[in-house]
Amino acid sequence: MADRTVSCGVVILNTQGDVLLCHATETSHWDIPKGQGEADEQPVEAALRELVEETGIVMKAERLKDLGRFVYRRDKDLHLFAVRVTDAEVKLEECVCESYFPRRRDGAMIPEMDAYRWVAPVDVDQYASRSLARLFQTTLSLTELHQTLA
Repeated sequence: MADRTVSCGVVILNTQGDVLLCHATETSHWDIPKGQGEADEQPVEAALRELVEETGIVMKAERLKDLGRFVYRRDKDLHLFAVRVTDAEVKLEECVCESYFPRRRDGAMIPEMDAYRWVAPVDVDQYASRSLARLFQTTLSLTELHQTLA
């Protein structure tokens, strides 16, 4: 059996308990900032690097709450961290993706993420991928997380 890949990410909640979701360019779904770690990276380092690459948000490791590792898909786990931010700390209009990939159609380099929004826990299903929505429904309650971080 092949090793499961692990994506490291940050669940960012605002003071109202809404979660920050990033729109994956040229797809229909929204996601939390996350990605695979480099060989020598600790999960928290990978999560913070992906956060900066996909949103431009810089966060100190001490602020993150380690939520642990979750089964995400058949071939992938998520190692998640959580943080509560104020409206002054994270402004959607200032979020910017510095991570680019070649578009399938023509090879043009396009940003991994191209839009950002705060989503209430009850609305996550409308935006997130099925895998992420299922995780938030079954394993990681955003409402409970909001209370924990309060």
